[in-house]
Amino acid sequence: MRKRALLVVAIVIALAVSFWPKTVTQPQVTAPVAHPGTSMGPARTRPDPTGTLPGFLPREARDLIATIQHGGPFRHRQDGRVFGNRESLLPRKQPGYYREYTVDTPGVDHRGARRIVTGGDPPRFWYYTDDHYDSFRTFEAPARERPQ
Repeated sequence: MRKRALLVVAIVIALAVSFWPKTVTQPQVTAPVAHPGTSMGPARTRPDPTGTLPGFLPREARDLIATIQHGGPFRHRQDGRVFGNRESLLPRKQPGYYREYTVDTPGVDHRGARRIVTGGDPPRFWYYTDDHYDSFRTFEAPARERPQ
């Protein structure tokens, strides 16, 4: 009976390890650089009711863009902080130029890997990553609506 219990525990541990999120310590050197006006990777089509955002953005990013444009409030305390561009995948700019924001991922109880990074204040350039800064796709955000 004890051997059977140990076998079950070993199987559970093996399964947990196989599903544990993998962390990348080094960014991919060969990852393409996102430049304004370009798009990287295959676009996944997702309808946008406004018709102004690319299909690769998840629904949660669409809501976040409006929140960024209105200056918050943000759900995560890290949102709006300086993004250091340590991976050097975005165009080189002065320190403090980029800001990062969390795109919520349904089904996870942590920040996940999805982010929007903006450039400029107010944001002039918009980048999306779904792999925690290993790659970026650029997009244009719709003009901010003015309150009436």
